[in-house]
Amino acid sequence: MNASDRRARSAALFCSMIAVGASVPVFQAAAQARGNPEVAALARMPVVDSSSLRKAAADFAGKSGKLLARFVVPPRSMQIPRISGNLTYTSKAVPAIQEITGASKIGQFSLITMRSFGDKIAGSVGSYRIGFWPDERGRARSEAYESPAGFIEVTRENQDTRISEHFKLRDFLTHDQEHVWPKYLVLREDLIDKLELVIQELHDNGIPARNVQVLSGFRTPQYNLRLGDRSGRARDSRHQYGDAADIYIDSNGDGRMDDLNRDGRVNSRDVRVVLAAVERVERKYPELVGGTGVYHSTGAHGPFAHIDVRGSRVRWSSGVRVARSSRSKSSTRRKSARTKKAVSAGGAKARGK
Repeated sequence: MNASDRRARSAALFCSMIAVGASVPVFQAAAQARGNPEVAALARMPVVDSSSLRKAAADFAGKSGKLLARFVVPPRSMQIPRISGNLTYTSKAVPAIQEITGASKIGQFSLITMRSFGDKIAGSVGSYRIGFWPDERGRARSEAYESPAGFIEVTRENQDTRISEHFKLRDFLTHDQEHVWPKYLVLREDLIDKLELVIQELHDNGIPARNVQVLSGFRTPQYNLRLGDRSGRARDSRHQYGDAADIYIDSNGDGRMDDLNRDGRVNSRDVRVVLAAVERVERKYPELVGGTGVYHSTGAHGPFAHIDVRGSRVRWSSGVRVARSSRSKSSTRRKSARTKKAVSAGGAKARGK
């Protein structure tokens, strides 16, 4: 179990054990309880009371102080057996998104209960096609590549739920299956926290970042592999694990990266301004260390930055890795030789971007 799963499950346990006042009866769950003792436990589970969790939620605002949501996986008692074709016990017993009034000074704070990973059947959750993670096929390279614990259910109605000062749920959705609802999302709070810290770092250095666009957030494994290796998407991309985002700063609203270094041009040098902010954030918060990629303009898009929280420092430019920490000098020299060879052959994709 990786660190993010442990944090999510601890949060779920915390929320289920806190005394939050009188229980709110749920008619449907109570009716089902007569035939299923696990549903009976759910019927007794209280709905979160904002006054009881207000102080705790303030501590959930992250290092940036800008988080407006926390994601929790259902506790074990909520993993109801799939009997009689009924897969909706959890949603009936506990609201997927519970608002905690007054928990934040910058907006409405939400506690979001995810769907269990076990709800994915034959590569889909409901009608939404997701695919398969390497871990499901026994090919996870490390704990960082374990399958996620669950999915955030995103509907037409809740897609505009604000999860931090600058971001909403819909900003991180996979760009496919346009007319299929609900959609499902994997997203780590640490990524959102890091993005907010980078935005603040830019502001503190006199660089406006009022409108940050997510070019690519979560990618389902199916979407990530759909175009094959030639698409530029690494097979083990961190986007599949909800801890990576490709972003650009668009404060002037023209649909592309702003001229951040004020040299009169928009190119990869502006992306490096973002990279410099990431470096400063990672020095202050080493627990948020991760990968950063600098991408140049193409016919399909302008320049953008890849930012993730994979747990190790990796740097690359247009898919060619340029630096990584915790390597021996001899290993670094060997890697440098391989990188030069790859560049001469036309470039190589950074693994796990």
